[in-house]
Amino acid sequence: MQSRTLAVILLATITLCAPIPISYAGENVPRPTIGTQEIGLSAGYLFADCIKTKCKTKQSGPAFMPSWMMTMTDPIGGSWYQGQLSLGAEVVYIQFQEPVLSHGVGFTPKIKYTFVAPDRIRPYVEFAGGPFWNDLAGNIPEQHSQFNFILTAGLGISYFLTDQAAVNVGYRFQHISNAGTSSPNVGLNSSLPFAGFSFYF
Repeated sequence: MQSRTLAVILLATITLCAPIPISYAGENVPRPTIGTQEIGLSAGYLFADCIKTKCKTKQSGPAFMPSWMMTMTDPIGGSWYQGQLSLGAEVVYIQFQEPVLSHGVGFTPKIKYTFVAPDRIRPYVEFAGGPFWNDLAGNIPEQHSQFNFILTAGLGISYFLTDQAAVNVGYRFQHISNAGTSSPNVGLNSSLPFAGFSFYF
């Protein structure tokens, strides 16, 4: 009887003292399921990308992009391009420091395709577009309208620190113009390297 009691006590002690499983960097992270939400914040620095010869302004400055996304699909496709589709929205704030100090803010619906990967590193591509207001109008030759639109195409990599948190780095190409609603409408093209973080729940 004593040996049985001792065995039960020993087993209970081992169970209580056993380490709690923790996710480490080398382990796989579960894929998001349909309905998984993502809240993120990214920041970068804008550099002018004058593709058109009419571009005269070398605008630059910091940019901040808080966002919300929701996973809409299970993994789709096959081979290397298999991935999951997310839809959401993003707020874009840009402080233009050249040629004059000014500000821009926009709201853009957003779509993201994250490539399925068996580990913590997951590449993705993203596209966004929507209305954008800025007070550069009258200060640069390319734009005379405060109301514009911003279009974004980008690619990045997410590294999952835990099952619910990831850091992101990437590059975006951005285009700002008034879509022909006023003249002139040369548009502003820019490159935006960025970094940020996301939480999933």
